Amino acid sequence: MKKLGLIGGMGPESTIPYYRDIVYGIKQRVGKDYYPQLTIESVNVFKVLKLCRENRHEELTNYLLEAINNLERSGAEIAALSANTPHIVFDRLKEQTSIPLISIIEATCREAEHRGFKKIGLLGTIFTMTGDFYKKPFYEKNIEIVVPSSLSMEFINEKITKELELGIVKEETRKSFQKIIMQMKDENNIQAVILGCTELPLILNDEVSSVPCLDTMQIHIASIINAILG
Repeated sequence: MKKLGLIGGMGPESTIPYYRDIVYGIKQRVGKDYYPQLTIESVNVFKVLKLCRENRHEELTNYLLEAINNLERSGAEIAALSANTPHIVFDRLKEQTSIPLISIIEATCREAEHRGFKKIGLLGTIFTMTGDFYKKPFYEKNIEIVVPSSLSMEFINEKITKELELGIVKEETRKSFQKIIMQMKDENNIQAVILGCTELPLILNDEVSSVPCLDTMQIHIASIINAILG
């Protein structure tokens, strides 16, 4: 069983369920009283978003690489980033680390392919929705990615950074997100929507969405558990 190194803090609201669901998920899979050994390195989400906003990708890589190196020194044999946005530099990190990294994007793409989706909406931070780094693996599998209008993207990004990252959940925000998803369904015929920010499950799920939700956090957690168990 491999020791996990988890980069958290991006933000705390998603780091908590990552820890809880990995620990109890392993216990359930093992089938006895056992909790896995893991280390969490918490980084500053506001610094991560600032570096993304200013396109300072080399600095972001170095910042996250330092965190991964700390995890490796703690004995971690595999590592994961508990957020979608910092995967903007995932390929750079992968080239410079000596332990395997488990990608949230690749895991989500595999799940979408497994479920037979061909056209999917994408919600997340402005960097996730506008960047090519998230869409590339899906295009390679002939899965079309649709993003909201520019105004809707700005709105979603603001609500993520000023509400959800801080653990603030408002019903009016949920209703606005529901309308955006419905619009994408009506105008673009999306079959599902990717919750491409690990705080989005605080406000969206299959029960409140007009199309199925691909919860990237839970998909990633399942992939991490498989990697831990080898």
